[in-house]
Amino acid sequence: MSNLSAQAISAHCATSATHVAIEVVAETGSTNADLLARIGSLNGPLLRIAENQTAGRGRAGRAWLSKPGAALMFSLAWPFKGPLHKMSGLPMAVGVALAETIVSLGVPVRIKWPNDLLRDGAKLAGILVETQKTDDAIWAVIGCGINLVMPDELEAAIGREVASAPWLAQMDRNQLMAALLSRLAAVLAEFDDTGFAPFTERWNALHAWQGRDVVLLDQGAVLQQGRAVGVDHIGRLLLDTGQGRVEILSGDVSLRLSGAPT
Repeated sequence: MSNLSAQAISAHCATSATHVAIEVVAETGSTNADLLARIGSLNGPLLRIAENQTAGRGRAGRAWLSKPGAALMFSLAWPFKGPLHKMSGLPMAVGVALAETIVSLGVPVRIKWPNDLLRDGAKLAGILVETQKTDDAIWAVIGCGINLVMPDELEAAIGREVASAPWLAQMDRNQLMAALLSRLAAVLAEFDDTGFAPFTERWNALHAWQGRDVVLLDQGAVLQQGRAVGVDHIGRLLLDTGQGRVEILSGDVSLRLSGAPT
């Protein structure tokens, strides 16, 4: 397994990402937390990637469990012009960037709203986007964990079926990270200019549960249920219900297939 190297990642990056500073560390608590603490001192985009995270986080404060070498775990700090309300579709645009990259590398993945990446119905990657406003920009810290291999004991600790991507695990990890960063940087630059609208069709083409009956949960309580019909131009999930079509804004909610365990 190749060692991660900022210099090697940078050497493989496309033009879209050549202005991104890159840091590689052996271990940290959370790369998202690290970057959020440094927003006030950053001068431009910064990628921070860790061989191991001891306090990784997912959406809604959930822990992200991994072991050294089992996952690719990184965060990217990126400044946006804003305004803040235009940022609502950012997590979905990030999902598009990462899913398109992984598909191009030969691993068929789909997106579960808002931005979990699924392989064969199980979670392969999680994305956490956190924003912070400064005097001259709105910063997003985009954290991602991609399961490359899944040891049995780690899957047992997670407590549910999760996916892995042995094909990606065989790649040079610096080339893999560079491919992800290059596509992500291009998407973020476009999103800053246009918002989510141009990504709507791309997201819907990757929608894991298109036309499926789903349940939206908030801490176990059913908020809404209906048939998933994709997202709209600002990234809201569209559900066809018995009372008509409703739009769901992303938040700390969970989406499940009808009949699946909660």
